[in-house]
Amino acid sequence: MRKIIAVVDLGHFKVFSFLKNPNESARLDLLDSYDIPDTHGKAMEKVTDAEGSFNRGEGKGGTATGSGEPHNVDLEIEKKVIKRIASDIGVIVEKEGCSKWHLAAGEAINNQILENLDPTVRTKLHKNIRVNLTNAPKSEILGRFED
Repeated sequence: MRKIIAVVDLGHFKVFSFLKNPNESARLDLLDSYDIPDTHGKAMEKVTDAEGSFNRGEGKGGTATGSGEPHNVDLEIEKKVIKRIASDIGVIVEKEGCSKWHLAAGEAINNQILENLDPTVRTKLHKNIRVNLTNAPKSEILGRFED
């Protein structure tokens, strides 16, 4: 029975395998890790059309029309990234055959990740902490999740 620990934020994804043998101390082995570049940088760098590149023309009665700027680009990117995180966690939990897994994700995204998890994966969640540990050393992560 394997146990994994997912440590995520909007810019980083790390999944560790929790190993504890009877005659050894517990340790974490990195199973998967990647950076999420979609959330780095400014929204303007992610959009192809710059304001003013195209003639906006004039609206009804001589008033100018809107610039068509994407007001919710960052929010949409965040939703997409959270869905990807939840999906990737589900794939790993199923692939590893875990009966229990743990999650560490910051308060701002924790509930959203849980909402996007497959129900069978969510029921296997044993411990959930609302803290961003993506930059924490393995010893701190172990200390937070060791039973």
